[in-house]
Parts: sequence; structure tokens; C-alpha cells
Amino acid sequence: MPSPQSLPEPVGDTGVAKLALRDQLLTARRRRPLAEVGQDARAIADHLLVAPEVRRAATVACYVSVGTEPGTTALLDRLTSAGKRVILPVLLPGNDLDWAVYHGETSLAPAGRGLLEPMSARLGADAVATADVVLVPGLAVSPTGQRLGRGGGSYDRALARVPLGTFTCVLLYADETGVAVPTEPHDQPVTAAVTPHGILRF
Repeated sequence: MPSPQSLPEPVGDTGVAKLALRDQLLTARRRRPLAEVGQDARAIADHLLVAPEVRRAATVACYVSVGTEPGTTALLDRLTSAGKRVILPVLLPGNDLDWAVYHGETSLAPAGRGLLEPMSARLGADAVATADVVLVPGLAVSPTGQRLGRGGGSYDRALARVPLGTFTCVLLYADETGVAVPTEPHDQPVTAAVTPHGILRF
């Protein structure tokens, strides 16, 4: 997941609340045992692969997880094995996202900020709008689908390009759902969240 240096948060209570919540959630993630992270990643992949929205999708936008984020390595390979066209983000200088097709683990190369990115041809920032399913990273989600990201705004920009009605789903741990997420006008909600326990639809 892209972990860009945060863009300046607006001065005020909302910005301060977001920073404090991010710090709390990231601290909890760093404490997760790696064995648990791997087990949870497999459970998340299991839930997504049987979801009707994913089963009927031709193109899925996803991302390459890093560290103790809910893992996507097995998910990416299972999606391609199921015949899905998978597109992955490429972080641009202004923190916007370009996209490129995933052709397996060997098609990824190290990029800045500890990320792995696809080496295939760039498709353009609007390519995310062609996806039938958009799977995004996050740190928490509210009971109404308001997602808390890392603060760079990359995925809010991407989600703003996605047609209304598209299945947009954030990958989280169970204790990161139902959180009171501070929101601002530019924040884009998701239609679902998946955890090791299942899929929540908003």
C-alpha cells in the first residue's frame, strides 16, 4: 500500500483527530504477530474470492501490501488464477496513482518508500474507473463506510474516479471496523470492508 509522506492536514480539530487516530492504529498494527498477519491474509482472500462482486468481475484493482498491513500476496495470485485482470497502483510524484497490469510476483519491482510496483506499461490515472471491483488499503472504517487512509490522499483521488455503484472495499483487521473516523469533504467512502471475519457492506 502506498505510504506517502502525509500531505498537510488542515489545521483544526479534524486534522488533529485524524493524526491521533492514525498513530493509535499504526501502533496496534506494528504489534501484530507475523503468523497472525499471514493467517488473516488467507482468511481475507477466502472471503473476497467467494464474494459475488469479485466472482463476476473481469478487472480488479488491488495493491501490494507492505509490513503488517492485511496481506494481499496470496490474494493477487488467486485473483489472476481465477482469470481476473488485476491492476495495481503506481505512485506518482504528486501522490496521485497511475495503474499497471499485474503479471505475477516476478513482474513487481522495488519502488520508492518501500513499495513494490508493477513493471508493465502504465495505463493512466483513469484506469481505475475500468475496474469492476476496487480493493483499497486503509487503517479503519466507520459504520457508514468512511475510510481512514494514511493521509496522502492517493486513494481518495482514485476513488473519486470510480463510477457510482462499483464495489469498493477496504481491507482491514476486525478491530479496525466500526471506528468513529473523522471526515472532511474530500474523503471518499467505500461500499464495503473485508476482515478475516467476513465482508461488511455499507
